Amino acid sequence: MQTIDSLNFSGKRALIRVDFNVPLNENFDVTDNTRIKAAIPTLKKILNDGGSIVLMSHLGRPKGGPENKFSLKHIVNEVNKLLGTNVSFADDCISENAFAQSSSLKAGEILLLENLRFYKEEEKGDETFAQKLSKHGDVYVNDAFGTAHRAHASTAVIAKFFKPGSKCLGYVMAGEVASINKVLNDTQKPFTAIIGGAKVSDKILIIEQLMNKADTILIGGGMAFTFVKAMGGSIGKSLCEEDRLETARELLNKAKSKGVNLFIPSDAIIADNFSNDAKTNEVNIETIPDGWMGLDIGRKTIEQFGEVIKNSKTILWNGPMGVFEMSNFEKGTKQIAFDIVEATKNGAYSLIGGGDSVAAINKYALANKVSYVSTGGGALLEYIEQGSLPGVKAIEG
Repeated sequence: MQTIDSLNFSGKRALIRVDFNVPLNENFDVTDNTRIKAAIPTLKKILNDGGSIVLMSHLGRPKGGPENKFSLKHIVNEVNKLLGTNVSFADDCISENAFAQSSSLKAGEILLLENLRFYKEEEKGDETFAQKLSKHGDVYVNDAFGTAHRAHASTAVIAKFFKPGSKCLGYVMAGEVASINKVLNDTQKPFTAIIGGAKVSDKILIIEQLMNKADTILIGGGMAFTFVKAMGGSIGKSLCEEDRLETARELLNKAKSKGVNLFIPSDAIIADNFSNDAKTNEVNIETIPDGWMGLDIGRKTIEQFGEVIKNSKTILWNGPMGVFEMSNFEKGTKQIAFDIVEATKNGAYSLIGGGDSVAAINKYALANKVSYVSTGGGALLEYIEQGSLPGVKAIEG
């Protein structure tokens, strides 16, 4: 697959799909610039080659047209600061004025187009809209992994208007694809997948896919209680998807038939209320009293999961073990994070993906101590479920 390193951008305009969908406060200041920072190496490579850049992105979920709070003009200063150069702004993405601005760019200059989602055609994957966007560049670079699972005009359709040698993946996309391929296709055994989060329904497909690859799957978070109830346990008022009990039983049976170790927590930290100030106790996960709820994995489970993780050579982590945002229920998630770091230090390859897992790794300042932290939760899951993504296939085609 063609990546940015295989092209020289000297004298060329690079049209780059970035993911600058960043949070803004009430004053329209960027409160987390992680996604912008991630794209900087791609932009610098093109500028260093002697190319110019046209950036396109979405921001938020505007309803039916332009809204000031979703304008990308609010992020121009942040991009300027991180790049150390001046970025000009086009108040539209396919107006005559926007095309005039992009066609007059000189080497080293950058133009940011207005929010793509101010046009309904973007999310519809409209071909005419994609063709118009394509006129902004000589080369197309997709560096927006967080939206690569959407068949939108700027991610999946636009690439058909560029010749094979004039489209490629940026560093963010290339890194994501390489890390997923390393976990799924170049796997060192034993391979352990740690799957947490609230709902079984969100993770059915990924668990089924991982059964074809992983030696062990560790289940944690709120979704664990659906499995516990499916096995006949008492879970009090813990989170449970009643309509997924049969699904949970099927997954347990499937794991058994495939020889995959699927571990459900053996104990839990429970509370009489969903609050950090609630009364707490530690019990067998199958005997949670009425009126109590499980909010974290217990000490035995932490120990058991830790042993598996530390003896793994490939690790995928998606989803926390408990309500780690509350200090009384963070121990499971925190310890799992440190166990992954220890395994990584001892030679394991560790991929962290999914919003809450990334939030946990960042909370404990461990991002530099694992192998790779994915920027796209939904995209990562879909890549594992489907084996590719529309935004990746578009570059291959």
